[in-house]
Amino acid sequence: MLTSYTFSAMHKILFTGPESTGKTRIARRLAAVYQDEWVPEYARQFLKELGRPYQEQDLLAIAKGQAAAEDRLAARARDWLFCDTGMLVLKIWSEYKYGRCHPYILEQLHQRQYSLVVLCGIDIPWTPDPQRENPDDREELYEIYKRELKALNQEYLELWGTEKERLQQLKGWLAGL
Repeated sequence: MLTSYTFSAMHKILFTGPESTGKTRIARRLAAVYQDEWVPEYARQFLKELGRPYQEQDLLAIAKGQAAAEDRLAARARDWLFCDTGMLVLKIWSEYKYGRCHPYILEQLHQRQYSLVVLCGIDIPWTPDPQRENPDDREELYEIYKRELKALNQEYLELWGTEKERLQQLKGWLAGL
């Protein structure tokens, strides 16, 4: 659970959590509100262009693409960088689906630092999407995210409510900086 944060010159906000919890929408909306950069989920583009069902080794390519996109957009950001997803999503999914995780993903997970990590709650209704796989496992996955964040000794903010309520909560939190 979140207690306090020390923010650097450029604030990197990471949204994490199970599928269909509003990560993309809230990251994109906050980037518009603060007129700065957001990092889309690289996996969406990668999977769309892949032309076949993804395999375990594809997660490494996705991780590298996500890291590169985050670094590229961080260089363009003025004050804020809103990251739709990060290495924790890839770690959890890799272990959940394949029982292991590539060392690169683990390395990046420990190296990348964020001003704020936001765990998006599962109270938003599931939205079907061809790239989503687990509509029935969101509670289990949410608990895995909480355990992983605690194991990483990572402070985080749990975000619940409607999209409007979530946006309001975050704007209030960010305004206090």
